[in-house]
Amino acid sequence: MENMFELGLDKTEASYTPLTPISFIQRTALAHPTRTAVIHGSISRTWAETYQRCLKMASALRKLGVRKGDTVAALLPNIPEMLELHFAVPMIGAVLNAQNTRLDSKTMTFMLNHGRAKVFFTDTEYSDRSRDALVGCDAKPIVIDVDDPNFAGGELIGKMTYDALLATGDDDFAWDMPDDEWQAIALNYTSGTTGNPKGVVYHHRGAHLNALSNIIGFGLPSGAVYLWTLPMFHCNGWCYPWAVTAVAGTHVCLRSPQPQPIYDAIAEHGVTHLCAAPVVLNMLINAPEEYRKPFSQHVTVATGGAAPPAATIAAMESMGVKVVHLYGLTETYGPSLICEFQDEWHSLDAKGKAAKMARQGILSLSMADMMVADPVTLMPVEQNGKAIGELFVRGNSVMKGYLNNPEETTKSFSGGWFHTGDLGVWHTDGYVEIKDRSKDIIISGGENISTLEVESTLYDHPAVLEAAVVAAPDDHWGEIPCAFITLKTGNDHLTAADIETYCRANLAGFKVPKKIVFMDDLPKTSTGKLQKHVLRGQLTG
Repeated sequence: MENMFELGLDKTEASYTPLTPISFIQRTALAHPTRTAVIHGSISRTWAETYQRCLKMASALRKLGVRKGDTVAALLPNIPEMLELHFAVPMIGAVLNAQNTRLDSKTMTFMLNHGRAKVFFTDTEYSDRSRDALVGCDAKPIVIDVDDPNFAGGELIGKMTYDALLATGDDDFAWDMPDDEWQAIALNYTSGTTGNPKGVVYHHRGAHLNALSNIIGFGLPSGAVYLWTLPMFHCNGWCYPWAVTAVAGTHVCLRSPQPQPIYDAIAEHGVTHLCAAPVVLNMLINAPEEYRKPFSQHVTVATGGAAPPAATIAAMESMGVKVVHLYGLTETYGPSLICEFQDEWHSLDAKGKAAKMARQGILSLSMADMMVADPVTLMPVEQNGKAIGELFVRGNSVMKGYLNNPEETTKSFSGGWFHTGDLGVWHTDGYVEIKDRSKDIIISGGENISTLEVESTLYDHPAVLEAAVVAAPDDHWGEIPCAFITLKTGNDHLTAADIETYCRANLAGFKVPKKIVFMDDLPKTSTGKLQKHVLRGQLTG
């Protein structure tokens, strides 16, 4: 028997349109044209003005020869132009490749070639590296300079400036809906530690749904004031360029996430929300007293990119800042799990509550399913908080795949799941807790040691500012835990023996770091992740 609900009920233009986050700015400009959209130093623009600039830039790019499926690369900090390109580029069916501003020129060359960039927007701060990167390009893109008035220095190396290009655009430009919501909207490169980075392709559907998921999970209200401390180049700012726009919020831009300007912006502009890696939270917690400014509004910070120590969460909460812990990867548009706060956690003491909040949590609303399972058999592990397996996810905000890399795409999607490469446990309440990256787990004398557990213990020490634990080779044990530590100011008297004594009081003996190295600063990526491969290299090279 035929299904009567399928007869004569086909999709039509009246009942179905492809999902795309571009529609958010059109609606916001209509609903709140005079509301402040962007603040950057002395620059302040409304949503009507910002939408108009996006339309003009889309028109200008089309006149420049950019067509559907072309790549537009951008090496820009968190400035209004970067926000505008998140809308202008996909408005003409092109694909935005926001590049990591701290990468070396050789890697930039690879990305420009691999993504076949037709246009390359570059900030004057990065003119030297951009010029070097362009030398190795197979087909040189059209270079457009962004000359930000909030930065002094660098050179103009392009065909024209952003403003000059913008002036060529038409005010009455009509943007294009994607033909299919599976159409590519962005290209992001993973920060691999060996070999060339992989190009992760996002689609309009995933960007739309993940932005809406962020709004609900993060509690973004209409008119939220969002501070850009998370790089917009990182997973397209976890989709927050689109999410904040959808709620007609205000984007407060910062070129660099330093403690003093962050505190200044929170106080001056009434910031209500921001996203930051744990390392940025740590900077705020330990900032000099003279940087801190009082604020009366409720502030919520979403953190992810690395597992935040419970001590960091507790310290932020003591400052009156609500913490939302998110988990994700470049391949999942940023946030894919959220540590949804449970009512009964309110009754816990600060340390107990922070320990619960430090877990990675459950699925975000844009994802469909997750499991912790054996990486070979894909059999789920027992939900007892002890059995370790790999985290697998699937859903609407998982990438299309890796650009021009079918082998890695097939491998990452084998068995119908995306393989995250993160090892963790599944608790009885269904929450996931990541214990380590598969490559970071330490196997010492046959025992598995979670570097995150050791790091969390180290962060509980009142004198420790930053800590990273990696495996050091050992003739007897095979591997032993080695801790790299940065101390807070005024604690130079602390010795390795002091740290070891503290760890022995709080960890099983085999988990105590057998080697301790003090450093002035730990190596990090531009998104705040500790570069453990650099530390491992110091031990082996």
